[in-house]
Amino acid sequence: MATPLDNVANVDIDNGVFKYVLMKVYHSPEGGSEISKFITRGYTSAGFHSDVYEQVTPDIEKQGMDCECVGGGRIRHEPDKKTILVYGYSQGFGRADHGITVDLLKAKYPDYNKISFSDDGY
Repeated sequence: MATPLDNVANVDIDNGVFKYVLMKVYHSPEGGSEISKFITRGYTSAGFHSDVYEQVTPDIEKQGMDCECVGGGRIRHEPDKKTILVYGYSQGFGRADHGITVDLLKAKYPDYNKISFSDDGY
């Protein structure tokens, strides 16, 4: 059965090096139990992790869902090499669970050579 969560892409990221956030999106169907999923967003235009979160939140809320940021970090996305590195943390939101982010990225980019994370660096 389709839910509004199906309309929210799991991954939306830019190319290059940028800040990203890991978010949890919630939907409570009328008379049903709350369901949720994780999504990853990252944009080169964002100076702060909160900029990414504030850009994404209105569209999710417009669809009748709620969301929260569960952490952040940085992503180095090199499509020409088919590699993605997830690392670092957000001073405001804390360190995202990079393992969840990597799983989402691997599902979005199954033909990539390497998608990994490091807990080192900022």
